[in-house]
Amino acid sequence: MPPLKVLVVGCGNMGSSHARAYHRLADDFQVVGLVSRGPGSRDRLAKELGGLPTFADFDQAFRQTQPDVVSINTYPDTHAAIARTALQGGAHLFIEKPLAETVAEAQQIVDLAHRHQKKVVVGYILRVHPAWQKFIAVAQTLGKPLVMRMNLNQQSCGKDWSTHKALMDSMSPIVDCGVHYVDVMCQMTRSKPVRVSAIQARLSDELKPGMYNYGQLQVTFADGSVGWYEAGWGPMMSEVAYFVKDVVGPKGCVSIVDKVGERQTGSADVDSHTKTNSLRVHWQDRDAADQFVKPDQWLDMTDEPDHDGLCLREQQYLLRAIRENVDLRDHLADAVNSLRIVLAADQAAREGRTIDL
Repeated sequence: MPPLKVLVVGCGNMGSSHARAYHRLADDFQVVGLVSRGPGSRDRLAKELGGLPTFADFDQAFRQTQPDVVSINTYPDTHAAIARTALQGGAHLFIEKPLAETVAEAQQIVDLAHRHQKKVVVGYILRVHPAWQKFIAVAQTLGKPLVMRMNLNQQSCGKDWSTHKALMDSMSPIVDCGVHYVDVMCQMTRSKPVRVSAIQARLSDELKPGMYNYGQLQVTFADGSVGWYEAGWGPMMSEVAYFVKDVVGPKGCVSIVDKVGERQTGSADVDSHTKTNSLRVHWQDRDAADQFVKPDQWLDMTDEPDHDGLCLREQQYLLRAIRENVDLRDHLADAVNSLRIVLAADQAAREGRTIDL
């Protein structure tokens, strides 16, 4: 079959990684254009990939290239409009998380995909990560209820802080990153979330009015499981506790641990956000003297894919979904559901109350 023509929209960290993935899968994908508002990122990426057409305007690029696939890697406030044009124009979609700014817009994208019989894959990168798949699988052996503790605080300055502030023009950190980890919690529990609460703090006057750059959400599930997720962005954030991934159940616990030692990059480095290095599994089994009978088990994950490698896996999944007509209804329902939960958490944080889902 001929390669699928791909138009990559957004040439920042995620767009660049996905463009490299399409380039590596040259037998199956052909990048026909790069779109971004500023020329710097798209021109650098076009040169890196051997020379590609570049555009400043998506609508012009879409008309001119007539792609089979549109890869959306822009800020969330642009997702819905680009997705509508692409789906109505006959293209499949890869779209970075979160799917949209609102549940209504997200559901509209899903409905358009079904109506036009097009595939939409949402960039839940942890779903293709072998270590996170193992993390979820071990968590499911710990009994119920589960206690799920997760965070991803990021100390940022310069370019990274500028990116964070631009993201917060659309949504708060617990929404933008929270969809990943709430999605993980839903996979671990396989239970319905029933209520959510949250706290927030505005730690910078550089943000737009009404926005906050630190938040923590708490979710309660129908099976009694509970989970929290914490996210803060900015130059004031601590590097001490920015990567907690820990799950406790009646039978024991599993944690993502950096056994190798201190991380070599800062918390704002996108490649560090998916690194696990190792999983530590603890079982609560004890003997007659009430002493543990099993040593903790260390699962080595140091051969895990890097960020570009994970993006490659996402595009391989998109390819299979298109070529083999994979049913993505559950995938899209999960994307809408996780967005619904984190947006409810954002509302809870702003209004200071618990929200029943």
